[in-house]
Formats: sequence, structure tokens, C-alpha cells
Amino acid sequence: MPSSIGPVKTQYLTLPEPLRLKSGETLPEVTVAYETYGRLDPAGGNAVLVCHALSGDAHAAGYHEGAVKPGWWEAMIGPGKGIDTDRYFVICSNVLGGCRGTIGPSSINPATGRPYGTDFPLVSIADMVEVQRRLLEALGIRQLHAVIGGSMGGMQALQWAVAYPERVRNVVAIATAYRHGPQQIAFHEAGRRAIIGDPDWQGGHYYDGPGPVRGLAVARMIGHITYLSEQGMREKFGREIRGRPTEKFGPAFAVETYLAHQGESFVRRFDANSYLYITKAIDTFDLTEETGSLEAALAAFKGRMLLVAFSSDWLYPPAGMKEIARAVRRNGGEVTYCELDSSYGHDAFLLKDDRLAAVVAGFLGQKNTEGADYPAS
Repeated sequence: MPSSIGPVKTQYLTLPEPLRLKSGETLPEVTVAYETYGRLDPAGGNAVLVCHALSGDAHAAGYHEGAVKPGWWEAMIGPGKGIDTDRYFVICSNVLGGCRGTIGPSSINPATGRPYGTDFPLVSIADMVEVQRRLLEALGIRQLHAVIGGSMGGMQALQWAVAYPERVRNVVAIATAYRHGPQQIAFHEAGRRAIIGDPDWQGGHYYDGPGPVRGLAVARMIGHITYLSEQGMREKFGREIRGRPTEKFGPAFAVETYLAHQGESFVRRFDANSYLYITKAIDTFDLTEETGSLEAALAAFKGRMLLVAFSSDWLYPPAGMKEIARAVRRNGGEVTYCELDSSYGHDAFLLKDDRLAAVVAGFLGQKNTEGADYPAS
């Protein structure tokens, strides 16, 4: 039976050189938080990079000392699981611009001795991937067996295929997109406006005070709606009443109290400025920006690709994943597209699903196979 990795620790590394960003600005010093699981084989051929989504961090699996809750992808990473740590050396790092150990707007600006706030430069998905590349080089890893991610993590995985095609043999992108459309951007912008409109945001320089906790909670509530599905919400909540509200417009329906809980718990672990920076990086990500087409963007990638979509995901619908698959096939590349039937919406990739684990494990273990489609099941 699959088991947990057990106790793990977050590690930190300061990159040896300054980082020039896509914007043209430079960060003189970049510290990265990361965790590793399993052992790197002598040839260095079993390294798997796992990329996290918007609210994730480096703690993907196992347990920190004294913690009850495991890493965010405990269901997928560990001995005998979809990403088998008995076979693979797994690395996960907190993204650039984050607030969980890697440099971001809440980090200290060496020029002022105070948190950067909105003096922190804008970052991109490409910048996040460049930091990952430098981290891996510092760890002695020149090539990856695979890079894997869901949602924003899937964007990073796709960016690896475009930016460093010779450094990765397999790409697994789950519940993601190669760029945002107007509806996806609109939801993010509504969340950003909730934060910026909070009087306690103070132009992003709020670290001596409470910060825009109300705005961030609303942003999380808006975002969380997009992670669910109408069917899933109907099955989980319906029109259930949880009790009489203490305020005239306070929460009474079960779905209202659920969203309120999501907002309240999120503000205890996430920085509002990081939310602004990361959502803007997601919205501006466009794999076709420099080449004009998906085929041209992915032309240099000669490895294998697995694309997994979920039937009820309306944030990143299966149609968008199929478009990526068609582009790879038009290039003559090897791609497997898998659509899993689920009522859990976008968040399905984070939940325990033996089907997803089996598809990922099977793909990672294959060699020299032809791409195929798995039907929804």
C-alpha cells in the first residue's frame, strides 16, 4: 500500500548570481525555498520537478515537524504513489514572487532594509522557470526525467518545454492552459481589485499593520468559486442552511459559510501582494507570445507530453488541453491526452484519485511509446 514520505524539511538556497527578469529589471539576490523527496540516482537520470499552483508552496508531500496536515500533493507524491519516491528524486520549490520562503514582495529589500511591497518588480511564469533551472543546476541536475504541474504548475511545465526543451524528457501538464482568456483574467482582476480597494492595502506597503485581510479573503472566495463546479457545489451544498446569521447579511447557506472559511483560513498563510503578483504573472502568460502559434512554440520539444483534463473543469476546460495536444501532434511529437470524468471541477487534480495516479505513474514509466488518448472514465 502507498504510504507517506514521513518527516520532511524545507531547505533554502541563495542563487549565486543576480536574476535579470523578463521585465528588464534585476533582482540582486534570490533565495529559493525547496524540498526534495527520494534519492537522486548516480547517473542523475531520475529527477522529477513538481511545480505548484497559485496558493501552493515547496511543501508538496510528507509532514513538517509537529504538523498535522501534510504537503499539498500528498495524494500523489510518495512511495508507491503516482510520483513514486522509491523510483524518482522529486524536487518542489516555492515560486518567485511567493511568500513561503522564496523571495517575493514580503521579503526584505536590501536597499531599504524594509519589505519590498509593491517596489518588488513584476515577475512572469518564464522568470519562475528560470529560477527553477538555476536551482536545479545548483543541485547538480542538468536534465529532468520529468516536470509535472497542475493549474499554474502546468503552465510552468509547458514553459519548460518551450524554454529548455533539451533539459526535460517528459512533461506532464494537468488542468491548465497555454494562456488565459478574458473570463479567466476577469476573475483574477476582480480579486485584485478587492485587495487594492481594501483601505489597509496602503499601496502595498502594509507590513507594519494588519494588511488587507478583508480584500484578500474576498479575492480567495472569488477564486475558489472557479475551482469548483456547479455539479459539485450542488452535490456538496445544495441550498442547505447552516444556521441563523449573526448579521443581517451574514452567511446562512452552507456554501456561504464554506467560502467564508476559505477566505479566513487563506489570509493566515498567504501574502496579499504575492496574490497580486502571481495572478498577474498567470494572466500575462502566453506560450504563443513570441512565436505566434502553439506549433512554433513547441517545435523544439522532442520529449513526451501527458495532458490531463477534468470533465467539469470550467476554469481550464478540456477543449483548451485538446488544443495543446493537437499542436504537439501537428509537430509530429508524442503526446497523450487523458480526460477524467469528475464532478469536483478544477480542484480535482489536488484530490486523491487513483485514476490520475495510475495515468501519471504509467506515463512516467513508459519508454519509446506512441501517444494515445484515454477516454473519460
